[in-house]
Amino acid sequence: MLNRILNRLEEWIIVALIAAATVITFVAVVHRYGASNSVVLANWAKAHGLPWLNVIAETAYSWLTSINLSWAQELATYMFVWMAKFGAALGVRTGIHVGVDVFVNLVRPSARKPVVVFALLCGALFTGVIGSLGAVYVYELDGDQVSPELEWPSWMIYLCIPLGSYLMCFRFLQVTWNFWRTGVNPHDAHVATPDHVPVIANPAAAPV
Repeated sequence: MLNRILNRLEEWIIVALIAAATVITFVAVVHRYGASNSVVLANWAKAHGLPWLNVIAETAYSWLTSINLSWAQELATYMFVWMAKFGAALGVRTGIHVGVDVFVNLVRPSARKPVVVFALLCGALFTGVIGSLGAVYVYELDGDQVSPELEWPSWMIYLCIPLGSYLMCFRFLQVTWNFWRTGVNPHDAHVATPDHVPVIANPAAAPV
């Protein structure tokens, strides 16, 4: 039950972050080009004797420049970074990370399981170390240090490093335990059934 809640929370965080970052980036781009193009339109209307269009363009420019979106790019960047950290943990759980299995395929089948377990434990060790170093870094940050545009505390922004890395470490350990018990590796399952290959439950019922 707790694992299902964690899975859904992980997925919803990723979806929410990427959706919000996309919307913010779109609005910021429209705002920037809208302000610049309204000036061009106002000058063109003034040169061609279209005072009504000139007034509309100048009004649009004044309205757009009154909106401060200098923080949008910074916020979108932070959202994508957080999304990437949690997305990496999701990749471990679902087995979508790129893996090099040349050495594993060279080993006889009876000896492959320990090799895969060792590789997964190396991933857990690496992400655990990164998470610990990230936690120390966040702890030692100056409490008065803030981001340039949003003026948010820096520790809040860099908190994604220990949280995402520890979540990846947990996922590596989870995959290792499941693989040791069942022999099922999510990476192998992902490779075996790619999206472009149809899966036929009953081959005898498939049309010739």
